[in-house]
Amino acid sequence: MSDQSPPPPPPPLSSPFSPLNPNPNSISAFPQAKRKRTGFRRKAANLSASPSSFASQPPSNPNPNPTASVSADLSDEIIVINKDATAEAVTALTAGFPADSLTDEEIEAGVVSDIGGIEQVNYILIRNHILSKWRENVSNWVHKEPFIPLIPPHCQSLLSTAYNYLLSHGYINFGIAPNIKSQIPTEPSKSNVIIIGSGLAGLAAARQLISFGFKVLVLEGRKRCGGRVYTKKMEGNSKFAFADLGGSVLTGTLGNPLAILAKQLGVSMHKIRDKCPLYRPDGQPVDPILDQKVETSYNKLLDKVSNLRQSMGDVAMDVSLGAGLEMFRDLYGELGFEETRLFNWHLANLEYANAGLIGKLSLAYWDQDDPYDMGGDHCFLPGGNGRLVQALAEGVNIVYEKTVHTIRYSVDGVQVLAGAQTFHADAALCTVPLGVLKNKTIKFVPELPQRKLDSVRRLGFGLLNKVAMLFPHVFWRADLDTFGHLSEETDKRGEFFLFYSYASVAGGPLLIALVAGEAAGRFESMPPTDAVTKVLQILRGIYTPQGIEVPDPLQSVCTRWGTDSFSLGSYSHVAVGATGDDYDVLAEPVGDGRLFFAGEATTRRYPATMHGAFISGLREASHIKSYTSSRLITKSPSMNSQSCVALLADLFREPDLEFGGFSVIFQGRRGGDLKAPAVVRVSLGGARRKGEQLQSQQSQSRYGNSEGLSVYLLLCREQVLELREVRGGDEMRVNYLCEKLGVKLIGRKGLGPGSDSVIAAIKAERSKRRSKASVSS
Repeated sequence: MSDQSPPPPPPPLSSPFSPLNPNPNSISAFPQAKRKRTGFRRKAANLSASPSSFASQPPSNPNPNPTASVSADLSDEIIVINKDATAEAVTALTAGFPADSLTDEEIEAGVVSDIGGIEQVNYILIRNHILSKWRENVSNWVHKEPFIPLIPPHCQSLLSTAYNYLLSHGYINFGIAPNIKSQIPTEPSKSNVIIIGSGLAGLAAARQLISFGFKVLVLEGRKRCGGRVYTKKMEGNSKFAFADLGGSVLTGTLGNPLAILAKQLGVSMHKIRDKCPLYRPDGQPVDPILDQKVETSYNKLLDKVSNLRQSMGDVAMDVSLGAGLEMFRDLYGELGFEETRLFNWHLANLEYANAGLIGKLSLAYWDQDDPYDMGGDHCFLPGGNGRLVQALAEGVNIVYEKTVHTIRYSVDGVQVLAGAQTFHADAALCTVPLGVLKNKTIKFVPELPQRKLDSVRRLGFGLLNKVAMLFPHVFWRADLDTFGHLSEETDKRGEFFLFYSYASVAGGPLLIALVAGEAAGRFESMPPTDAVTKVLQILRGIYTPQGIEVPDPLQSVCTRWGTDSFSLGSYSHVAVGATGDDYDVLAEPVGDGRLFFAGEATTRRYPATMHGAFISGLREASHIKSYTSSRLITKSPSMNSQSCVALLADLFREPDLEFGGFSVIFQGRRGGDLKAPAVVRVSLGGARRKGEQLQSQQSQSRYGNSEGLSVYLLLCREQVLELREVRGGDEMRVNYLCEKLGVKLIGRKGLGPGSDSVIAAIKAERSKRRSKASVSS
């Protein structure tokens, strides 16, 4: 099937325009084959459309201009920065921003005072313009000053807000270009942070934190940086090549931050050509007509399964994708021997994409991240992804061969223990893979909250292995980047099922064979010589009948990611019983903003990808900065903090919900929004929980409660409703907060940095309601 293009993907579990997908335009603007469905993307036979023609199509919404939803009589209040606001909106889409609304993070940051109004429209226009200008030349540092003449005086505050948000959250001015690095402070001015792990997440966070002025120390257990991104130089008989033994493919280039880093390095990426011929076990090419027939049936089967899970509702969470496929497989009749082998090849490709067996993938949520796929081509980086790693590591203080075994955290800071050494810091970022967390290699003191432990247990962490071979010369077709091989046995369908040719990018004649699914686990104990012998048998079975001699490799390397103590697997997936929410839970900080988490398994939008790991590092750098700023404000009480406490006291005179000693005020009155923020006040009276040191007199003066102690926390509506149902009185509710949700009742500062915007929004909503009430009366 050398001339095939992927058929249109089935709809995801939720509609692209449902609340679960805040960026629906990313699907219509950049349609492509589903990454989780296909693994490697191949062309479908007899279809004229190609991935490049798809990428050039305009968005299904031809005008994502945020002004479109605003009535004409208000148009004179909307600023005009650039006549081509639509193009800038599309640029924002590639960065993960909705076309005409704010992200949850922007709302939490309080970038505007009026959600959905003209102020928001102008903010979005300014935000998109700044982002687009930086994207025009990502090697330069974009300053705020050049935009000042373009923005009317009444919107100058929005300019500052948009610029600061984009900068602090890593949307602009990040990377490794000389002009970017020249802006890094020569001396740290903020507190110190320890990062555990020097993979893409750790390095991204380190560079960003250093640019913010933090003092950063990275502890790495290996003798090298990069984590699961590992480029090894292979050599023999004057030949050499750079082999990516871990993460290798940049899955999409539109808005991909790793593509931005490559551009800053001046490296042109190599588009992976989608011609991928398949060969039978006897080495003969697969019949193209049969190939097309089986792929069509395979995709129809996935369509059926997609519809099935929608009809099953929550029950689908407890069913595997494999079970769903088996339910419908008989609908297409009895498959012949070769058809079965072809079908198994597609299943192996799917298991490669997910690093998980289809019998363990969640039927409901196995592809929950598909709506957020990066658009554009899938690419190799010439010279290997290690070039990005080395550039990111330059100038970062990394201490190698420091295996962390204990992390202690409290409201006062963190202690990280590696061997006999103890490292102290104000905050720590843990970027170890999910496999390490599952294995409990690191002891956390106190233990992590139960909800985080449950998410670690529920999420899957699978395996992909490789055999890299450097040959004396290229004997395979030079116009191919991939070709596939069918297996005789179902349980071996993933064994050397796909070959990647790196000859055009690695510097030499390099071929890599992939091992996925069940075969990846067995491969861990297979002697390397046996593995290479099997691969050579496959290659000689394909090329010897064509009169092409297959030489012995000059050097071979077999990976063992499953038994590597620093990874214990390859990448994450949504297993049976898990949801995308578990990725969010893994990302939550603990210890009052002292211990943070990053890595591909902490991002529900981009799990199992290199760019997902990198983006998570930028995300946590922003969170660390925000929490640190909040602590600095709290340590030096000002009129602003006192005013905030006074405002809380005023708002809680009319709580939205009360039960026991708990009072709650909600942001937004819509009861259906279970994720809406809520501020909770807990009136503890004179009681003291065992082990807690609370100074009553100090708290009374600070929080304005002379009758007893009140503490505050920030939850969502769903958590509040769960808390209300806890039986056993306030003592059991407090225990539930501390033990189940990992919340520490420590006063106003426990609300975290996002609380000010929530409190302000609640105040604004109540003011509006009072104004409407007075008008109507």
